[in-house]
Amino acid sequence: MTRLIAALAAAILLTANTSAAEPAANVTIRWHGQSFFEIESSKGTRIVTDPHLIDAYGRKEVPGDLILISHEHNDHTQITAVKNSGKAKVIHGLKPIGNKLDWNPIDETFRDVHLRSVGVYHDNVNGMLRGKNTVFILEVDGLHIVHLGDLGHLLSERAVKEIGPVDILMIPVGGVYTLNGADAKKVVEQLKPRQYILPMHYGTKVFDDVLPADEFLDEQKNVEKLAGNTLVVKTDFKPTEPVIVVLDWK
Repeated sequence: MTRLIAALAAAILLTANTSAAEPAANVTIRWHGQSFFEIESSKGTRIVTDPHLIDAYGRKEVPGDLILISHEHNDHTQITAVKNSGKAKVIHGLKPIGNKLDWNPIDETFRDVHLRSVGVYHDNVNGMLRGKNTVFILEVDGLHIVHLGDLGHLLSERAVKEIGPVDILMIPVGGVYTLNGADAKKVVEQLKPRQYILPMHYGTKVFDDVLPADEFLDEQKNVEKLAGNTLVVKTDFKPTEPVIVVLDWK
């Protein structure tokens, strides 16, 4: 009898805990052209990646608590695009060593966000043309969000392993200075993102220094083109294949 009562009590407790389970959280992602994203966690922490002040995109100013700079080219380093940049934490993926820049290994927690970095290159000749670049891996509300910066080559097995699981992938596709569309498709196959693929660093109607996203999108399935610049991600979203979301910078 004692065992029966204990079993019933355990079952009641399990039911209560299940019914009280928290609903899925929302992570909000906004794109401001090039590689400039604003990521907001469910607790309100705002992470800004590679901010720019390109006139064609309206020289946006956004709030931010954490600013990430993948490399030191001036269309990725304009921290004054963040309204409260003087109070925000700024993390550079590269650091000066003598008269050169080297990777700045990152593995730390900021508020409710865990952040790691993986060192890669801005070109396909080990940085001889455009130097080094940083991949940032953010763990936000249980999601692994990967921003590839200005990646210029296919990933090594080491880099794929170090990056680890990917839920949301932000990938350059515009060629000229970064991956082109064809190589970006190959990197997607290497990383196998689970939820979303967000193309970035490509030419638009107002800014054509790099190529449009057409080559990357050609023959792709599961493409969604949004009228605005905002994607709200539910953490429990489990598509059968990742959705390629083309955001409008406006």
